Amino acid sequence: MYYQYFGLSEAPFSIAVNPRYLFMSARHRDALAHLLYGVGAGGGFILLTGEVGTGKTTINRCLLEQLPENTDIAIILNPALNAIELLASVCDELGIEYQRDGHTLKTLTDSLHRFLLDNHARGRKTVLMIDEAQHLDFDVLEQIRLLTNLETHSEKLLQIILIGQPELAQLLARPELRQLNQRITARYNLGPLNLNETRAYIQHRLQVAGMTADRELFPAAVVRGIYRETRGIPRLINVLCDRILLGTYGRNKRRADTQTLRLAVREVLGEERAETPARWPWVLAGLSLLAILAGGASLWAWRSGLPPFAAAPALVAAPPMVTQPEPAAVEQSIVEQPAARPPRPAAALPAVQAVAPVAESSAWLLPPEDGATNLWRLFSARPVPVDLCDDPVGELACIEGRARTWNEVAVLDRPLLLDAVTPERFAAGVLLLGIDGRTAWVLGQGQDLEERTLLRVPLAEIAPYWSGDYRFLWHPPAGYERPLALGDSGPAVAAVAALFARLDGRERALAGEQFNAALQQRVKLFQAANNLEADGVVGVRTLLELNRALGLDPGAEAARLALSGEQSLATGAGG
Repeated sequence: MYYQYFGLSEAPFSIAVNPRYLFMSARHRDALAHLLYGVGAGGGFILLTGEVGTGKTTINRCLLEQLPENTDIAIILNPALNAIELLASVCDELGIEYQRDGHTLKTLTDSLHRFLLDNHARGRKTVLMIDEAQHLDFDVLEQIRLLTNLETHSEKLLQIILIGQPELAQLLARPELRQLNQRITARYNLGPLNLNETRAYIQHRLQVAGMTADRELFPAAVVRGIYRETRGIPRLINVLCDRILLGTYGRNKRRADTQTLRLAVREVLGEERAETPARWPWVLAGLSLLAILAGGASLWAWRSGLPPFAAAPALVAAPPMVTQPEPAAVEQSIVEQPAARPPRPAAALPAVQAVAPVAESSAWLLPPEDGATNLWRLFSARPVPVDLCDDPVGELACIEGRARTWNEVAVLDRPLLLDAVTPERFAAGVLLLGIDGRTAWVLGQGQDLEERTLLRVPLAEIAPYWSGDYRFLWHPPAGYERPLALGDSGPAVAAVAALFARLDGRERALAGEQFNAALQQRVKLFQAANNLEADGVVGVRTLLELNRALGLDPGAEAARLALSGEQSLATGAGG
């Protein structure tokens, strides 16, 4: 098996619940504390909700291990029962004798009531746990509520724990179930892991399986990709990590990389975006129509004095961006190492040999390594890292995204590396340097940097090869790790304030390390001027526009000029 190849004693990412692999994040500990408090409170309902795969079963196991020894528990794993069947199942779990033939709700309730009274007299507690409770019918929920009427003068005789998906909380919020909802004494919604917890979770399972603490099978960029694709849900993390390790083993590599991650996502999570051959004519026809409309938009923008990049999205309604990162998700994609201050300008690039009006696919489909190298050299003169999105120095941050239409990448207006697949089904890359109407500016092949060619290729020719994934680089301010807003403090705030002072030609920044009202107002003005939401929060989109205005990151046009020898990126001209 593959785990032996990595020096592991067993497969670390099995989806079976194994106590040895128990990982209790802060939110899991909070959930367990709420359940234990509810059980100790001695009455009413306890509610635990969470998405599929977030670890509710893990919490259940921990709860069972920590219940007092004087507790009897009945566990219902299949709630698709009517009221009589549910009560009969509870009696079976607790070992309660009842009339097997012709039993009714009354006879079952009486038997249960006698057992609860006897248990209470012996100083024992009784707990009923119902898993997947979102599947309970209204009549069954009402019968469960009536069970809590079994009580003494001081406490309830039965403690009920309801566990289910978030729909359970919505179900209990219905007006007709308000009596049950009001009897919930403790409730907790178990959320997914965050990025740091995801990293710790993966490392924990690998070490339990025998990996030494100083070894790294999943680099930081791969962990960020896993978090983005799984949204921090442990079960999905297990499935995806297992497939990544298998793919890494199959490619005879010693650690995972982002290419293996993308393949695993398509195979395991069902996100294969390649169309079948029979549908390509329709896809090409649709893209041709889109290109024609985009060309008209560019012509309109040219006559109106607007940049062509801004015109297409304004006139062509793009489908919903189902996979484009939202601002919060984009923040998670940033390389987390602190950026050096100030960013180092990229070296001047050799001029391309020629500019061709059109080109065959063999001229612009680059090997993945060449595409990553060329994109890196637009931003930095330092050696290219093994993984484009894992800068060991931390000067550059990488953002990985996914799009369905050209509109979504056109508005970025910056050099992008598009992930592609050759007709022979090999991985490739397309270095996109801008979109102009119906065509794209891309970098052609060459034996070395001096032989590169800047090409214009119809969008419809690139579309069949593009997987929809893309990456780009940028220079984050020193210490920037998350969005900054009024009241925040730290070196990142001072770095952002210094950038705005540089933009305005001011010797003194509006703020030091404390994000004040003056800086917030300046951010809002900048956002409004660049068609961003003027909320005063310094997120990635705001910083990308600020960097472009200052020439810290090359825009699409600046990259083309640099590659054609007309301009050096070291001059700091913005795109």
